[in-house]
Amino acid sequence: MSDKVKEVFAQGAPPAPAALAAKVRTMAPSMTRSMQRVAEAVAADPAGCAALTVTGLAELTGTSEATVVRTARLLGYPGYRDLRLALAGLAAHQQSGRAPAVTADIAVDDPIADVVAKLAHDEQQTLADTAAGLDTVQLGAAVTSLAAARRVDVYGVGASGLVAQDLAQKLLRIGLVAHAHSDPHLAVTNAVQLRAKDVAVAITHSGSTGDVIEPLRVAFDHGATTIAVTGRPDGPVAQYADHVLTTSTARESELRPAAMSSRTSQLLVVDCLFVGVAQRTYETAAPALSASYEALAHRHRHAPR
Repeated sequence: MSDKVKEVFAQGAPPAPAALAAKVRTMAPSMTRSMQRVAEAVAADPAGCAALTVTGLAELTGTSEATVVRTARLLGYPGYRDLRLALAGLAAHQQSGRAPAVTADIAVDDPIADVVAKLAHDEQQTLADTAAGLDTVQLGAAVTSLAAARRVDVYGVGASGLVAQDLAQKLLRIGLVAHAHSDPHLAVTNAVQLRAKDVAVAITHSGSTGDVIEPLRVAFDHGATTIAVTGRPDGPVAQYADHVLTTSTARESELRPAAMSSRTSQLLVVDCLFVGVAQRTYETAAPALSASYEALAHRHRHAPR
């Protein structure tokens, strides 16, 4: 785990008990296999694990006490004692009558009604996990930087490129100078022009997309404030990010690639950034948004018969 990621986690408060399961789902893919066993155990049986000492949980998962402690810290808790308290709280939450969410994969022969229901459930879970795991301290700092930016560059490719375009378009409509770059060459050549009053945003689910990391690194080296929106806060992109916003890491299935769930969680973060910036710059944002509506209004009116 990099020093950058450790700093990110240190700045945020430990996740609430109800958010623990979401934190496990988000962080597990980036853990070592031994740490995954610990994380999966506490998520599957919070009541049982809450009753265990650090030695007991290590024996249950076939790991070491050090691994249990490292897992607790990676999940956002100062130590194992704090994790046990959260587990007890989660167990009480589950026993209060709220059934745990169950996600089923989409089969090739599923009726379309089942496909709708399963996708809706997964999208809701993705949004809930992202909201539960989002560090509001980091989010607030990112909003502050964007609201004061002279210029904003947003980098993303593939599905993340569509999200990058969405963020740039939203910021443009409230009067900010913002551009989305999906071409890696143009992204780098634009990043070279950024300076201390500028902001660069990298959107990458994997946290290791070279075409996104390279322009963010260039922007970072030239003094711009940098923001990473990623499902892997310990990935390479975090090395060049002043602020890291973590999105949910949902399970991938044959008929539902990761790009679908990652896009959903990224769009939620984008909307949070946009609304936060609009709040901070309301006096200029509101007139700019009204002007953009008025400029396009004639395109939405029905043509006379």
